[in-house]
Amino acid sequence: MSKLSLDRILQSQGYGTRKYCRSLIEDGEVSINGEVHDNYKETIETDGLVFRLFDEDVVYREHVYIALHKPQNFECSRKPSHHPGVLTLLPEELSWRDVQPVGRLDHDTTGMLLMSDDGAFIHAQSSPKRHVPKIYQATTAEPVTEGLVQQLLSGVQLHDEPAPLAAQTCIQRGEHQLEIVLEQGKYHQVKRMLAAAGNHCSALHRSAIGGLELSALGLAEGEWCYLNDAQLALLAPA
Repeated sequence: MSKLSLDRILQSQGYGTRKYCRSLIEDGEVSINGEVHDNYKETIETDGLVFRLFDEDVVYREHVYIALHKPQNFECSRKPSHHPGVLTLLPEELSWRDVQPVGRLDHDTTGMLLMSDDGAFIHAQSSPKRHVPKIYQATTAEPVTEGLVQQLLSGVQLHDEPAPLAAQTCIQRGEHQLEIVLEQGKYHQVKRMLAAAGNHCSALHRSAIGGLELSALGLAEGEWCYLNDAQLALLAPA
């Protein structure tokens, strides 16, 4: 249980500077349970709080945990250089909250991308010590062979790695399709492993992280959703 002043509540939810949030409150734009609250100094219990602003109900969230179905040609960067950033796919208030991608997907890779404003969560999810499996659907330029699958399972040597890297599992899904499960999360890992094994990745899609599957979230490309506690629990190592 915690209480915050109303202006701090609005600011924490990404609605702008403290000064701007105070003006919204004083203008009667904020209501709780149908009652207008126009004193920005008023302290409000945040647990279970739902307030109304801009004719929309807003659920107070101390932190946000988001899954985005990333489309092609979006960069996982707050300062993109060649393509739009993934933050442009989110409402402006989430940018004000300093939401950041958890790890990165290449601009041409699609699929599940986690985002949050919780630094501890971002650090934990990005740590290689967690061994969280990530499932990728890879389209190959050349036909998949049994030899390719075995190489990826046995391990391939990348130029800047001290030891070979191996897929946790690797299953052929079609003539040019592989399902690859990795734990390490190295830079461009799937693409570099396929190249080292003598093939080439022409398209890549991340379909799951841990036990959380993108298909279960029902998100079209470019869509996002908040994750609940049960969904967050699926991100833990198996």
